[in-house]
Amino acid sequence: MGRSPETFNKKEVRNKKEKKRKEKEKNRLAKKDNVKKSSLDDMIAYVDENGRITSTPPDPDKKKETKLEDISISVPKDDPSFKPDPIRKGTVTFFNESKGYGFIKDSETKESVFVHVNNLLEEIKEGNAVSFEVEMGQKGPTAVQVKQVK
Repeated sequence: MGRSPETFNKKEVRNKKEKKRKEKEKNRLAKKDNVKKSSLDDMIAYVDENGRITSTPPDPDKKKETKLEDISISVPKDDPSFKPDPIRKGTVTFFNESKGYGFIKDSETKESVFVHVNNLLEEIKEGNAVSFEVEMGQKGPTAVQVKQVK
C-alpha cells in the first residue's frame, strides 16, 4: 500500500492560500465598484475674507476693493524721521577691575552689553546706573562713552 503523494498538511496549506487569493480578488473588485465619482465642484476650495479655506463660496456683499498701491510684498522701509536716542541707560551687572572689562544690562532692551575699561569716561562699579552708547565691536555690541548717572 503506497502513501498518498499529498499529505493532509500540504492540502491544508494549498487550500488556505487559494482561499486568501480569492478573498483578495473579491476585495479588489469591491473597491473598484465603490470608487466614488468625484466632480470638479467637490474639489474646489474657497478662501473667505479672513484668509481661511472653506467649502462655500464667499459672500459677494463682503467683498472689498483693494488698491494695487496698498499691497506691499517686501519689508517696509525704515522711517527716516524716526531716530532712536543713541544714548542708552543701564546698570552695571558685572565689572572686573583687575581685568578691565564688564557687562551692562540695558534698561530698555534688557540685553547685556560688553564694556571695556578703555571706553569709560569715569570709574564704574557693579550696581551703578550708567549712560552709554552702543557700537559694534569685534565680537558684538560694545558700550562706549560710559559714565555714571547721578
